[in-house]
Amino acid sequence: MSTLTITTIQTLLHWEDKEANLLMLEKKINALAGETEVVVLPEMFSTGFSMNPQKLAENMEGDTVAWMKRVSAENKVIITGSMIIEEDKKYYNRLIWMMPHGEYGFYDKRHRFAYSGEDKHFSSGEKRLIASVKGWKINLLVCYDLRFPVWARQSKREINSVPEYDVLMYVANWPERRSHAWKTLLCARAIENQCYVVGVNRVGTDGNEINYSGNSLIIDPLGEVLYHMADEEDIHTITLKKEKLEEIRKKFPFLSDGDEFLIK
Repeated sequence: MSTLTITTIQTLLHWEDKEANLLMLEKKINALAGETEVVVLPEMFSTGFSMNPQKLAENMEGDTVAWMKRVSAENKVIITGSMIIEEDKKYYNRLIWMMPHGEYGFYDKRHRFAYSGEDKHFSSGEKRLIASVKGWKINLLVCYDLRFPVWARQSKREINSVPEYDVLMYVANWPERRSHAWKTLLCARAIENQCYVVGVNRVGTDGNEINYSGNSLIIDPLGEVLYHMADEEDIHTITLKKEKLEEIRKKFPFLSDGDEFLIK
């Protein structure tokens, strides 16, 4: 049966310092040579969660996307995480799914965090991105999206009775003061969608004096925690097994009992 090896990087981020963050992350990724297939970075990995897009935004031909292409190709791994992008005179909190051959997909964060003013600085995304690798389908979302279960929900309108995706992945800058919600909702998303869930957060304190405790998690389709790390930098590699996922779905066919709706 198919396996997928994923590495999560829970790290400190240098506030609004792209050069320092990219240098730091490249060293971490280079150290993983030959050990993994997908590397997951936090939300806004090159800057921290900044509401200063006028200063920090790049276009899709900018340095950070070019960095992702180069590091992905050199290490023969998929790299994903979000960054600040300017396009058509709008700013987006954009997740990039970069593949080693240079092709990529992207997802613009749907739910902007109004509590921090993100809705005033960034435009909302309109479409989900479900990536495909080695027969695995991965639904890629960003931070605050976690609070909105309909946006992540498996559709009952399955193709050949196969669920839309196998892994639900969140990249985040989720504050320590709301870490209980983060941990609880990640487990809920795994249980209700019968999928693996990967949640990658940062640690440390940002330029707004907001503290982040990490609490990156990997959860199986029954809601059991396979990995959890709080309060410190950590790099973790895990191999997910499609056989386990399919056994759970076959034994507990809960998805077929769900309500019918379509997310566009």
